Amino acid sequence: MAPSSRERAESLPDPKFLTIAEVASVMRVSKMTVYRLVHGGELPAVRVGRSFRVTEEDVNEYLRKSFYSAG
Repeated sequence: MAPSSRERAESLPDPKFLTIAEVASVMRVSKMTVYRLVHGGELPAVRVGRSFRVTEEDVNEYLRKSFYSAG
């Protein structure tokens, strides 16, 4: 039998949500760059009222995928 949604929710760690400004600070880019990433679908976000929130895990995953070897 599949676990209920409550059981699944209890087993998952609480995600840490960051504001667009906090994401911009972590990535050392402008807020507009973060908005472009969100609206372009490159960075998943949750809309809360009129603002967006991005999980810290999604920011780290985006940065991990963005690394490339130079030279």
